[in-house]
Amino acid sequence: MQRFENAREAARTLRPDEPVYCFRPEVLKADARQFMESFPGKTAYAVKTNGEQIVLRALVEAGVTAFDVASPGEFAAVRAVSLDAEMLYMHPVKAQSDIRLALEKYGIRVIAVDHEDEIVKLTRVVRALDIDPGSITVFVRIQTKGHAAYELSKKFGAGPANAVELAERLQRTGYKVGLCFHVGSQIEDPDTYERALASADWVRNRLSFELAGLDVGGGFPAEYGHDPNRKQVEMPSLGQIMSRLSGDLKEYGFDRMPLVAEPGRVVVARCLSLIVRVLLRKGRRLYINDGIWASLSDSWTGKITLPARFIPDPAIRSRNGSEKNIVPFKVCGATCDSVDILSRPFWLPETVDTGDWIEIGHIGAYSLSLRTRFNGFYPDTFVEVTTPFDEGDAPQGFASLETMAD
Repeated sequence: MQRFENAREAARTLRPDEPVYCFRPEVLKADARQFMESFPGKTAYAVKTNGEQIVLRALVEAGVTAFDVASPGEFAAVRAVSLDAEMLYMHPVKAQSDIRLALEKYGIRVIAVDHEDEIVKLTRVVRALDIDPGSITVFVRIQTKGHAAYELSKKFGAGPANAVELAERLQRTGYKVGLCFHVGSQIEDPDTYERALASADWVRNRLSFELAGLDVGGGFPAEYGHDPNRKQVEMPSLGQIMSRLSGDLKEYGFDRMPLVAEPGRVVVARCLSLIVRVLLRKGRRLYINDGIWASLSDSWTGKITLPARFIPDPAIRSRNGSEKNIVPFKVCGATCDSVDILSRPFWLPETVDTGDWIEIGHIGAYSLSLRTRFNGFYPDTFVEVTTPFDEGDAPQGFASLETMAD
C-alpha cells in the first residue's frame, strides 16, 4: 500500500480517476484504545461497520480481542486476522446451518436470541453436537426506544415480558443467560442508554436466577461535519456518554456483572477518508466518480453530514470566481441511475471544476460495508495516509442538511 502524508499529496501524485480510500491505521488504533479505556467492560467491535482485513488487523494490533459477528462471512474475516479472537454471534435471527457452523467450526459460545424459535434452533444444534448448554452464554435481546439517527428496535428485540419468558426457558435448558439491547446507530441523546437500562432492570427483577452479563450494544456516535448555514447540533462526546453510562450502570447495579459493548462508528469513522474526482461540473451540479451505490450511502439517507475538503487540480490554470466564496453544489454519483444523487449538497469553493478532487472525511463506518458493484463501479483502491483528516487545512465544505432545487 502506497503511503502519503495527506490526501492532497496522494491526489496530486496519483492523479486518480477512480475513488481512492485513505486509510489511517494509527487513528484507528487510537480511537479503539480510547473506547476500550473508557468502557468498564469487554469491547466487542461490530464487524458489520467495516470488515476490511486492514481494519480488522489494525484493531487486533490495537488490543481488540472480541468481535461482534453476524454471518459466516464475518466469522471467516475475524478468524483470518486472529486465531484467538473471541466472537460474539449477536444477530438475533439466524439460519440453523449458520448456528451449527458457529458452534462447531468456529467455537463460538456467545449468542443472542429474541424469539422462541431461535431457542429451538440453537438447542437442536447444541444437542446434535453434544455440547454442554452450560458452556454457552445466550443473551436475550430486549426492545428499546430512544433517539438515534438509525433506529433498530423496529426490527429486533423481545418485549420485556416476553424477554422474561425467554430467559427463564433458556435457564431451565441449562444455558447461561444474559440480557442485551441495541439503542440504534449514532445516538443523539445520552438518556437513551438509561431508558434501555431501566427496561433491562425490569426484566432482571422478574427472573428467578442471576444474570451472566449485560451487553449494551452500540450506538456510540462518531464525529462528522455540520452545515455552515445552520446552528451546529451538539452531539454528546464519548467522554460524556461514558460518564453518564457508567453512572447509570452503577445506579441500576449492573456494574457488578460482566459487561459488553459493541462499538462500530465511534471506532472506525475517522480512520478513512475518500478522494473522489469531479468528472463534470454542470452549473451548480458536480458529477463525481462515487455515489450512493458505493461509498456515500450514509449521505444519501440524509442521516449523516460528511465533511469535505477541496483539492484543486494544479493543471487547471484558469478559474472563475474566488476560492474563498463557498457555495452549495448538488452532487451526482457515477452510475447511470437517476436516483444516484446525494440528498445533501456539498459546500465548496465556487472555483471547483471538472478534473478537481474532493476529499470526503470520516467515511470509515459503513461506507465500505455497503458499497455495491452496481453498474460495474466498485471503489477498491487504498493508500495509507499519516495525517489525520482533522489536522492540516480545514475542510472548506460539508454535505449539507439544506435541500436544493434542481
